[in-house]
Amino acid sequence: QVQLVESGGGLVQAGESLRLSCAASKRTFSSYAMGWFRQAPGKGREFVAAITWSFGSTTYADSVKGRFTISRDNANKTVYLQMNSLKPEDTAVYYCASSRILNWDSKSYDFWGQGTQVTISS
Repeated sequence: QVQLVESGGGLVQAGESLRLSCAASKRTFSSYAMGWFRQAPGKGREFVAAITWSFGSTTYADSVKGRFTISRDNANKTVYLQMNSLKPEDTAVYYCASSRILNWDSKSYDFWGQGTQVTISS
């Protein structure tokens, strides 16, 4: 089983940046890709970005393209989400998760972290 721990959330003003980290307890054969999702109050869970461990292939939601960058550090089993030009609508709890495929569907993600709160003030 893969355990995931997110960190790096906080309160910043619009236009500022944050970097989230997701540390994995181990990387198994079933964890081909890692994704970031977010959930705002009263809304469903939304895909943000995903990356593969092996080749670093990435995919992003349209709402964050050009502002967010996902990356990984294989040696430290850590995935990052660099968030720039933050907007109030980016406010949410951000979760990382592991999946056997690179995709946006939360149903294909097997293991989830506990989430980290990101709040953007206007």
